[in-house]
Parts: sequence; C-alpha cells; structure tokens
Amino acid sequence: MPIKRDWVLNLDVDQVLKNQGADPVALRKRSPRLADVALRALEAGSSLLKPVAAYQQLKIVSCTHAQVHLEGGHLLSGKTIAQLLGPAEQAVIVVCTIGGMLETYTSEVMPQDPLFGLALDGLGSAAVETLAEQVCAFLGERAASNGLQATMPLGPGVEGWPFENGQSQIFGIAEAREAGVVLTPSSMMLPIKSLSLVIGLGEHVDNSGKVCDFCTLRASCRYQDHYA
Repeated sequence: MPIKRDWVLNLDVDQVLKNQGADPVALRKRSPRLADVALRALEAGSSLLKPVAAYQQLKIVSCTHAQVHLEGGHLLSGKTIAQLLGPAEQAVIVVCTIGGMLETYTSEVMPQDPLFGLALDGLGSAAVETLAEQVCAFLGERAASNGLQATMPLGPGVEGWPFENGQSQIFGIAEAREAGVVLTPSSMMLPIKSLSLVIGLGEHVDNSGKVCDFCTLRASCRYQDHYA
C-alpha cells in the first residue's frame, strides 16, 4: 500500500479561526486578541504537524444498489458509497493523518491556557482538512494522466453509509497502521486528527456536488460554505 509523506501544508490564521467555528473577518473586528492567539498557535504548532497519507487503489468488480465488490474480495456496503462508485472503474481507499504530536501538545497546554489550546485544536483540524484536499488533488491529477476522472471524496458517516460500518470497511482494506493510524473498538481513529475517505475513478464518473449533499445536517448546518 503506497504511503506518501512529502506533503507541504501552507496554513494561515484564517484557516485556524474557521476551524474554531469563527468568521475570521468578524472575529478580527470583535476580538483581535483571538486572532493573535491563532497566530501564536500557527507558529508554535506547525513544526508538530507530520502529514502522511496511505492509499490503496483497487478495481471495482461489480456494484449493486448498496454494495461495491472490489478486487481481492473486499467489500464496501452502503447505498451512498454504492451511488458514488456506481459509474467508476476503480476505487481509492485513503487514510490520512497529521500525526499525534500536535494532539499531545494541545492536551498539555489546554488546562493552563484554554484559548491557546483551542487555537491549537483549530490548527489541527485545518491541517488534516488541508491534507485531505491535497491528497484528493494528487489522486485526481494521477487519474487525469491516465485519462480518468475522479469523484468527490466521501467518508463514513454520511447519510446512507453509517460511520461504524464505513470505518470497519475502510480499515479492513487500508493498511493504516503503516501511516500510524489505528481504529479503536468504537470506530474512532487515533491520532484523532485523521480522516478516512473513498474516491472513485473512471472515464464517466460524476465529479459534481459536495459532501454536504449527503450529510444528515445539510438543512440546518451553518458551516456549508466552509466545505463548498
């Protein structure tokens, strides 16, 4: 299973603030100090980010309305993942993480300096999201060089693909331990700042839409613009 570690995450203060649930423009006007804390977190925490991604590209053998059979006897089951991969020829299983160093540092400083700790947590969330975006772009470029298109990425927990089911399916395929990621009995990934996802590849796949279209909170979520 390929492991790629040479990622460069160019993060900024606005990304840290957004991942704390704040509007950067409004917050800078209302509370400039929090922007300063976010900058401090960016400067202190960036060296603790150790981005890595493990991915496995497999041929799709067959696909029904709720099951995707992959080469090697692997199976992804769920209506939404089957819908995504229905037109695809291949599936790429991905697990990515920024490692556990930032997480450890955050837990150490949180009791003494909660604002700084929250900013560090926002940095971690921004970092793993940026990593996932880079992984998807990398896989999309590889696909394009072979005359294929890539679907949007889809992770467990969306409507029609229960979290526990999806996680166990992905970790049954991906050799995530090689990337330093393990799955707990409750389906939590460790380190916490990790993401798992699946991308479909094919000549005629649909690469429109966004993950929010499959989220059970799509009618009320105020963060949809963040994931547009």
